[in-house]
Amino acid sequence: MRRVRYESTGGPLFVEQAPVPEPGPGELLVRCAAIGVTLPVVRKVTEAAEPIALGGEVAGEVVAAGEGVTRFRPGDRVTGMCFGHGYADFALLHEAMTSPVPDGADAVDAIALVRSGLVAYGALEAARPAPGESVLVTAAASGVGHLAVQLARARGAGRVVGAVSDPGKADFVRSLGADDCVQYDDDGWGDPFDCVLDAVGGALLTPAVAALAPHGRLVAYSSGGGTLEAYDLLVGAKSVIGFQMALIARGRPDLYEQWRKELWRLFAEGALKPAVHAEFGLGDAAKAHEVIETRANRGKVVLRP
Repeated sequence: MRRVRYESTGGPLFVEQAPVPEPGPGELLVRCAAIGVTLPVVRKVTEAAEPIALGGEVAGEVVAAGEGVTRFRPGDRVTGMCFGHGYADFALLHEAMTSPVPDGADAVDAIALVRSGLVAYGALEAARPAPGESVLVTAAASGVGHLAVQLARARGAGRVVGAVSDPGKADFVRSLGADDCVQYDDDGWGDPFDCVLDAVGGALLTPAVAALAPHGRLVAYSSGGGTLEAYDLLVGAKSVIGFQMALIARGRPDLYEQWRKELWRLFAEGALKPAVHAEFGLGDAAKAHEVIETRANRGKVVLRP
C-alpha cells in the first residue's frame, strides 16, 4: 500500500510503499476513502523533535477486524481516529474510537462532520450557552470553527460572531449563519460575549478573555498553548474551561455516541452543512498541509487515496 511519511522535522512529505497492517485485538483494518488534515498534525510535523506517524481522522470501509471486535464487520462504512499511520491506503482504527457512517452520507461527509463536529459540539457543551446568549468563535472558517458557528446558531444563540485572520473569509463565515465576522487584529470585537470558543490559543487568549462579558466563559480547545493573567479573570468573574475530545471518547463513550447521533440528525435535517475546502491525493499531502499551515482553508481539507 501507499503511505505518506517524512524523516525529519518540517518534512518533506513523501509517499512510500509499506505492507498493509494487520488488525490487533480491538482494532479494525479500514480501506481509507477520505482522510482529514488537521492543524495539530500539521503542527507536529513542523515542531515535533522526532518524526511522527501521520494519523488523524479516517473514513472508509472495514476490511478486517481484530480479536474482540463486536460492533463492526467487513463491509461496514466507518469513521474514526487513527493513532498510527493514517495518511495511507489502509489504516488501523480502535473500535472504541470508531463510529458508523449512515446511509445517505459519504466518506467526505463523515470526515468533514464527525470529528470536527464532535469537537465543536463538545466545546459548546462545555460553554453551555443559554438560549439568547452571545457566542464568539475563533478560527471560524476552520474545519471545527465553521461547524461551531452553525451549531451555536442551531442551539439558539442570540448573537453569533466569527473571528478570522483574513478578511477574505468574512463572506464565508457570514454564509454559515454568523451575524458578523471580525478580524483578530481589529481594535475590539464589538459588544462583549457570554461565550468564546477558542481554537487558536497563544497570543489570542488575552483578547479573547477581554471580549468576555462579566461571568463569561472561554472554552480553550487549541493545541497552540498560551498563558493568561489570573487578574484578567478575577475582575469580571470570568472562566476558562479546557476541552479535549479524546477524554470524552475514551472516558464517556455514551456521551460521545449521543453527540455523534445528534450531529448526524442535524446533518440529515439540513441544519448542519459541513464545508470542504479542497481534496488532495496522497501525493499532494504537502499541498494539503500548506493550506492548513497558512490558514487559507474555508472548511475541511481532505486527502482522497
